[in-house]
Amino acid sequence: MLKTLIVMLVAITAGTIGDILLAKGMKELGDLSSMNLRGILNVAVQALTSPKLIIGTTMLAIFFFLWLAVLSWEDLSVALPMQALNYVLVAFLSQYFLHETVTPMRWAGTVLVCVGVMLITKSSGS
Repeated sequence: MLKTLIVMLVAITAGTIGDILLAKGMKELGDLSSMNLRGILNVAVQALTSPKLIIGTTMLAIFFFLWLAVLSWEDLSVALPMQALNYVLVAFLSQYFLHETVTPMRWAGTVLVCVGVMLITKSSGS
């Protein structure tokens, strides 16, 4: 169980950093919904050379391969809820790096998710 927890924490951290970098990189490139086809193609070319998007994608790939490793030895019903810890990191990092407002209601939901993860993880120890 400790091995799973450590690998999942590294995976979740990598995935969260990847998500934050992708969000920040795409916000810098602009809102695709207001662009025509030419604008979208220009953004696609820019995305291929954006360090934030390249590193973000790499971090998500690290997450994916660590997730495959966890699935090779742990029950999905235990491993998948552990991914929910991502919500905590996303909330903190989104406030700090993306300057998003995380409302008290969102924090309450995050706490409830964490309690659920602890209950599920504790149940696997028996």
